[in-house]
Amino acid sequence: MTKLVIQIPCFNEEKTLLTTLNALPEAIDGIDEIEVLVINDGSTDNSGKIAEEWGAKVLEIKPNKGLANAFRSGLQECLNLGADIIVNTDADNQYNADDIKEIVKPVLDKKADIVVGARDIFSIKEFSPIKKLLQKTGSAVLRLLSSTKVQDAPSGFRAFSREAALKINVFDNYTYTMETLIQAGAKGLTVLSVPVRVNSKLRDSKLVKNIFNYVFKSMKTTIRMFIVYRPFRFFITFAAILLVFGLTLVGRFLYYYFAGQGNGHIQSLILAAVFLISSVQLGIVAIIGDLLSINRKLLEDIQIRVKKTELKK
Repeated sequence: MTKLVIQIPCFNEEKTLLTTLNALPEAIDGIDEIEVLVINDGSTDNSGKIAEEWGAKVLEIKPNKGLANAFRSGLQECLNLGADIIVNTDADNQYNADDIKEIVKPVLDKKADIVVGARDIFSIKEFSPIKKLLQKTGSAVLRLLSSTKVQDAPSGFRAFSREAALKINVFDNYTYTMETLIQAGAKGLTVLSVPVRVNSKLRDSKLVKNIFNYVFKSMKTTIRMFIVYRPFRFFITFAAILLVFGLTLVGRFLYYYFAGQGNGHIQSLILAAVFLISSVQLGIVAIIGDLLSINRKLLEDIQIRVKKTELKK
């Protein structure tokens, strides 16, 4: 028996929530039971009441703690509800609910652990040209950093297998979209992208109030998670760059030295020493980071075992 739980993070969405709920599918091939969980993240309007009257389960969070926390809390509650597959969608009816069956299918078929609904960014009229460009650029960078083939990294329309939900940890307080992809790649989870449709915009984004602020925060989260999950690759890359600069300056000094002009280029040797020392230091940090990463993986294995034991109880 396969159970699907559709989770909807919600903060003051009384104007759009009912539209979102009414659009959800009542049956999907391969799914025996569908349950809806609304994570009411400190709403001060009637969002919670609307969800309860509709028939959804409501997880109350007070006060408002942000989207990332709502997503994290929702995953845990979905596991508590016995979910085999979890779908995350937005409360503003941005994503076409008919496509839930499309993002669920690869998980059902055991072809993916996480499926990301990929929007056709350039066809979304509400997105400005610069936002479209930044979305595409950001997704390309995430593909490189996470070693996944995701086409729409900021998309919150996603399906998770039970095993993926158990393994995913969200540390950031701003958003979960970038962080979960980097984790997925680092943990060997299979991530697929599936084309999905979007609905007409019902309200402005609450997360992206300023596109440049959003880019800055997303970049900060991405770099932070890359350091956490790929510390050796991160630090050894910069160590290698500094090493190349240092050796180049040493070569420059030696060239002029043997040409009889060494005294006039001593600054190259000094700067080379700075680069080479920094390179060695970053190399040491890379090794220490890698050792810490191994320890983190062992702790995460213990965490998963504890979660499974608690869920069985």
